[in-house]
Formats: sequence, structure tokens, C-alpha cells
Amino acid sequence: MDTNTIAIFILLGVFFGLLLAKVPITFSLGLSAVATALYLQVPLMAVAQQIAKGISSFSLITIPFFILAGEIMGQGGISTRLVNFSRVIVGRIRGGLAMVDVLACLFFGGLSGSSVADTTSIGSIMIPMMEKEGYDKDFAVCVTVASATQGVLVPPSHNLILFSLAAGGISISSLFLAGIVPGVLLGASVMVFSYFMAVKRKYPVSAKIPFKQKLYMLKDGILGLFTAVIIMGGIMSGICTATESAALATVYAFIITFFVYKDVPLSRMGAILRKSLNTIGMVMGLIAASAAFGWMIAMVQLPALVTNGLISITDNRILIFLLINLILLFLGCIMDMAPLILIATPILLPVVIQFGMDPIQFGIVLMLNLGIGLLTPPVGSTLFVGCSIGNISIEKVTKALFPFYGVMVAVLLVLTFVPGLSLMLPHMFS
Repeated sequence: MDTNTIAIFILLGVFFGLLLAKVPITFSLGLSAVATALYLQVPLMAVAQQIAKGISSFSLITIPFFILAGEIMGQGGISTRLVNFSRVIVGRIRGGLAMVDVLACLFFGGLSGSSVADTTSIGSIMIPMMEKEGYDKDFAVCVTVASATQGVLVPPSHNLILFSLAAGGISISSLFLAGIVPGVLLGASVMVFSYFMAVKRKYPVSAKIPFKQKLYMLKDGILGLFTAVIIMGGIMSGICTATESAALATVYAFIITFFVYKDVPLSRMGAILRKSLNTIGMVMGLIAASAAFGWMIAMVQLPALVTNGLISITDNRILIFLLINLILLFLGCIMDMAPLILIATPILLPVVIQFGMDPIQFGIVLMLNLGIGLLTPPVGSTLFVGCSIGNISIEKVTKALFPFYGVMVAVLLVLTFVPGLSLMLPHMFS
């Protein structure tokens, strides 16, 4: 075996061995990079420099702002207002509460950027409400977790920011714009499927809301949604960068939550900051360690090895993209989303570029693949949260999710082979 092959075995073997030993993912990434560097006789100072370089990017400031804004809005009563706002728009359709669930998840995903936060905030309201109105509990949980996947696509998804960093600095603004149409397409697909299920199972139409109450619900919801308007309006108009719009959105979220909605006292800000800081610390540590890991991946020429391996199977572009989707769907079942983005991107991005896929399109395809992984055992965090809220077994929900998996995979294939859906808005505003 040549030196590079042995180094690849060391890099991946140490990494997966540490994971199996339940070592935290950040340390697994860092230690596997160090072990490979020692074998290749690369100075450890060079590894340390890559770790420092990984968190020295100015665009990284975007992540803390979005995490803080999402945390403020998540604890400030915005979820209830978004549910009411959605009820005004789609509540009177057959199976209207399912539609409300999907739409509220889309709106909240545009504020939090997290499918787990989406499920927690919207699901805690919608799942009991749907069950009370006569919906099957497993269906209510399935609609919620499937809809929450929109949060990894629509801006301000911090996972898209991680992809930007792992891909070598692709424009965050372009990625945000690229996620809008796919996110809406996913939500619309889940809504259509939910409607047919509602008709088949004879789920009820929601009660009519008085006109004055509708106006109040709309006004109350729009105030919260304006956070997303600040983010995307600033980016699309060119007035703000993604980082500047994140800072403005955080300030706006703070004012709306504590001085307009007033559902939580200002004294809660300390707890919000502590929780946000914990999340930010974990994300930054992961980024730092993955920078060293990604550097070693490039050094041992793993992307070229993967490319040659796939080409040895087939050189058909369609089959290559299908194989990559299958690989990502499998990996999403066994590993969490953020580390997978940082690990898989430097390996697979050169492959898809060689076969003609735009890096921005690949970012969206990657997000949806790994978003589906969040709904699959054994490590589907969004699935686990939904089952916990619904007080229902994972096995029962997983079985009920199969039709939803079919809908999501269909959307995934459309996004894989119709690049215009992802690239339309980035090209329009470039």
C-alpha cells in the first residue's frame, strides 16, 4: 500500500473509531487529523494553523447573529403568532391544520434556520391542536417533522453558512437566495400530499375566524415575519451583506420580543445569551476541527480517489448524481447534519463539479439529503424531538413517514436534475 492509502485509512479509521467510542465529534475530527499528520510527518503547528484559519473568516460572524436571533424569536412567543397568521391564510381548507403546520414551519424556519427548533416551537403547538381536532397523532407528528425540514433550506439556514465555509467561501447571499424556491417547493409538496390524506381520512375543516380577529392575527404575525424581510430584503437589494443583515435582524428580534410582544421578561435575556453561547461554542469548535480534517482530506487526495472510484462504476452523469444522493441519504441516517456538511463537502464537491453541477445547486441538494437524514433513525434528531412532543413511539412514526419520505425524495430528484430551481434567484440578483 502506498503512503496516501495508508494515510486515508488512518484518517478515516481513527475518526470512525473515536465516534464508535462515543468521543465527541469535534475531538474525533481533530484527533484523526493529528494522527494522520503524525504519520505523514506533517508539523503539528501546520495543523494548529489550519484550526485557527478555520475560524478566522469574517463571514463566520453571521452564525452567532443568526443563532441569537433565532433563540430570541423562539422564546418570545413568535411561534404562536405564526400559527395564527398561517390559520388566516390556509386554515379553511380541508385538513387546514395540516396546511397551517406546514406554512408555520416555513415561516419559523425562515427565522430560526433550524429544523429541530422548528419542530420544538411549532410542533409543541400544532401536534396537540391537530390531535384535539381529530387528526391521527402519527400523521400530526409526520407533517410537523417533514415540514420542519424546510428550515435547513430557507434562509437564514446556518447549515448553508457551514457549507459555504466548507466549499471554500461560496457566497452566503447566493446560497440563501438559492434555498428559497426549493424550500417553498418542499413545503408545497408536503401540503398537497397532506391535503389528499386529509380528504381520504376525512379530517375536518377548521372553524371560521371572525374578520376582526383575522386582521389582528395578520398584524401580529407580520411583525415577527418582518425579521425574515430584513434578512432577505437587505441581501436581495444589495443594501446589506449577509453578516450585516444578520446583525440588523438580531436587533429587530430583540426589540419585537421584549418591547412589543412582551411575552417574556427582559430578565430572560441572560438565559437566552447563555444558551446561544453554548450553541455558538459547539458550532465554532466543530468548524475549527473540521478545517484541519478537511485540510488532511485534500492532502491525502481523497476527493480524487472518490471521483475515480465513482467513474470506475459509471461515467454516466445521471447515475453519478443518483449514487451521490444515495451515499448522502445513507450517511444522513448515521451521522448528524453539521459534521456531515463539513466532512462530505470537500470530498464530493469536486466530483459534482467535474460532472457539471453548480456548487450552489450542490449545496441545496446536500441540505435536502441531510435534512431527510434528520428524520431517519438511528440519529434523526428532528424525528426524536417530534416523537417526544407527540408522546408517540419512533417506530410508529417512522412507519407513517414512508409516504412523506417518498414526497421528499421526489423533490430531491427534481432539485438534482433541474438546476434552474436552485439557481434562478442567485442569477437574477447577481
